[in-house]
Amino acid sequence: MDKSEKVERYFSEEHPFQEAIGVLRTLALKTKMDETFKWMFPTYTLNGKNVLAICKFKKHFGLWFFNGVFLSDPHGVLENAQEGKTQAMRHWKFHALEDIDETKVFGYMNEALENERKGLKLAPKKKAPVKFVMPDLLKNALGKDAAAKTAFGKLSNYNKKEYSEYIADAKQEKTKLTRLQKILPMIKNGAGLNDKYKK
Repeated sequence: MDKSEKVERYFSEEHPFQEAIGVLRTLALKTKMDETFKWMFPTYTLNGKNVLAICKFKKHFGLWFFNGVFLSDPHGVLENAQEGKTQAMRHWKFHALEDIDETKVFGYMNEALENERKGLKLAPKKKAPVKFVMPDLLKNALGKDAAAKTAFGKLSNYNKKEYSEYIADAKQEKTKLTRLQKILPMIKNGAGLNDKYKK
């Protein structure tokens, strides 16, 4: 089933909000956005970029504005899709066909479209740097092996942390030494400790 068929099925399925989401679709199509299907919902895009989606659930239906954080929201109707997790998306919920004010909804859709044309995007939050303490055993071994030291320096902080914890977490000195002998060739090859499990 292609995306257009999925869209048609979405809107034609028996559902308490079937008529209401049809009204939202008519308004979305008036904006001249492209209609597609993503994440189980009809999604409206501009040049392949997501602008909004029409969603239906058991107790409500509504619009997802992917960059809704930039909408002026003059009527105070938008909610954060997932407080604490979602950064840019905003949700406009409806509970009945009568809740839809077509003029207001069309205004929000057009503002979202205009914001996409302007290229407004929320910059992703920078991840906190990975912190780790290198055990003396590993530090001393790298100090005696220039090739291993150079290779270790080229690893990501995440991989450096994994190697450091692998040594530090061993309870006995004998285990630490066995682990050290195991990882030195891996470090020289530029591999992460658990790379083989990530494929």
